[in-house]
Amino acid sequence: MPHRWADFITPSTLQLSPLLEVLLEPISCAQQMASLQLGLQEVLVNAVRHGNGNDPGKCLRVRRIVTPRWWVFQVQDEGCGVPADARCGALPQEPDALCGRGLFLIHSCFDDVRWSARGNRVQVALRRQ
Repeated sequence: MPHRWADFITPSTLQLSPLLEVLLEPISCAQQMASLQLGLQEVLVNAVRHGNGNDPGKCLRVRRIVTPRWWVFQVQDEGCGVPADARCGALPQEPDALCGRGLFLIHSCFDDVRWSARGNRVQVALRRQ
């Protein structure tokens, strides 16, 4: 199978179910579907809430890339970006911390997580089974 990609631009809202359905449409493996759905939901929610500040006037850009070995998703928001020192996938030290669990989930759901230099675009990838 050759590489296939699709680009999506959507308003920045938390109405993410229709977008998730479209993004996950080519996935048939149930186990990978669950991981991808959880991880992508977290990536998209973070982009809407933290990146675009819940501003529906801003957009999310999403690219889905399907290769013979990988499911790859790039999500870009219009925000300032995640600082380099805050991109780790560790759980926060305090159990009642208001943030940090999302990045832990993202790192747990994907085999590869990469950030743009600015930090407002993340690429997540899961090796296909």
